[in-house]
Amino acid sequence: MSDIYRCWAEIDRNALRHNAGVVRERIGSAEMLAVVKANAYGHGLVGVAETLANDVKYFGIANLEEALALRTAGLNHPIMILGPALPSERSAIVEGKFIPTISAVEEAEAFDRIGTVAINFKLDTGMGRMGVPENESVAVFKKVTALRNVRVHSISTHMPVSNEDENFTRDQLMRFRKLVEQFRAKVPGDYKAHVLQSAGTLAFNDTPHEIVRAGIMLYGISPLPEFQRLLKPVMTWKTRIALIRDMPEGHGISYGRTFITPRPMRVATLSAGYADGYPRQASNRDAAMLVRGKRCPLLGRVTMDLMVVDVSDVPNAAVGDEVVLLGQQGEEEISAAELAERASTIHWDIVTRVGSRVRRVYV
Repeated sequence: MSDIYRCWAEIDRNALRHNAGVVRERIGSAEMLAVVKANAYGHGLVGVAETLANDVKYFGIANLEEALALRTAGLNHPIMILGPALPSERSAIVEGKFIPTISAVEEAEAFDRIGTVAINFKLDTGMGRMGVPENESVAVFKKVTALRNVRVHSISTHMPVSNEDENFTRDQLMRFRKLVEQFRAKVPGDYKAHVLQSAGTLAFNDTPHEIVRAGIMLYGISPLPEFQRLLKPVMTWKTRIALIRDMPEGHGISYGRTFITPRPMRVATLSAGYADGYPRQASNRDAAMLVRGKRCPLLGRVTMDLMVVDVSDVPNAAVGDEVVLLGQQGEEEISAAELAERASTIHWDIVTRVGSRVRRVYV
C-alpha cells in the first residue's frame, strides 16, 4: 500500500515491543504506564496502543479526547489523564472511569460533586506546571482523601531536568520519596506512587515505586544519548521524489532565493514540506535526506508541501523513489537527534510534529 503514498511513516511494531522490554528490564515488578499522548508522540495513538496492549498496565494521555479515542478503539486498560481537566470535561471523565490528575482541593471537590472517581494526586516538586506545592501537600492530601466520592489511585510528581541536572534530580527523588512516606504514615491506603519517566527509567531507576511512566523511550529515542544503544527507533518517515530537474549555475532554489546553485546541479523536488511536519527551521542548516542510501543535502527553504534536495551524486535517482526524512536507508541514518539539532529543537518536537496527512503504516 505504501506505493500510493506521497508521504508516510512506517511504524515498526517489533521495535516498539523491544523498547517496552527494555523498560520492563529496568523497572522490575513495577507496573508500566505507556505514555501515548500527542498521537503516541506522532506514531499513531491507536496503532501504538494496540501494539503495546499486552505489555503495559496503563495508558497515559494528555486529555479527555485522547482517552475517548482509546476507549472507542476497544482498549480497556485503565487510562490516566496526565493533564488538567477542564470543568466541562469532568462529568465525562467520571462517566468513562478515567483517572484524572488533580492539583488542588477545588479540583477534587468538583469531581466529588459529580460522582465516584479515582484520581492521580499530583505534587509539584520543581516542575512548576501542575501539582500541589510541596509544603502544602500533606494538608491538601488529607482534605482530598476525606472526600466521600474521591479515591486516590496514585500520587505522582514530574521531573523537569532529569536529562540535564543530576544533582537536582536526585534531590527531587529523595524529597518525593519522603513525601510518599509521610502520606502513607498519616493516611494509610493502597494508593500507588510514580515519578520515573524515560530519563528516570534509564538513569535513576534505583527506586521505581509502583508505577513507571514510559514515554519517549518506547519510541526508540533516548533522552540521554549514552543509553541510545539500548533502544530501537520505531519510526521511519518517508516521502517520494516528485520531480527531477537539471539546474544551471547561479539559479535560485525556493522562497527567498536563500540558496543559489554554485555549479550545475541535479535537484529533486520532494512531495513533503512543513505542512507534513518537516521542520522549516532546518532550512539552510545542513539538513539531509536519504535517496538510494546516500545523503542528499536539503537546498533552500522548506516550503509548505515541497522541498528540494541535491541528487547530483545519485545519478540513478528517479521520480517516484522513496526518500527517507527520518530513519535508516542502507548504511546511512537520519536520527531524530540529528534532525532536532538541525532545527534547533528537541527529539520530542521532531516526532510529535509529524502531521495528520502523513499516513502511519504499521509493519
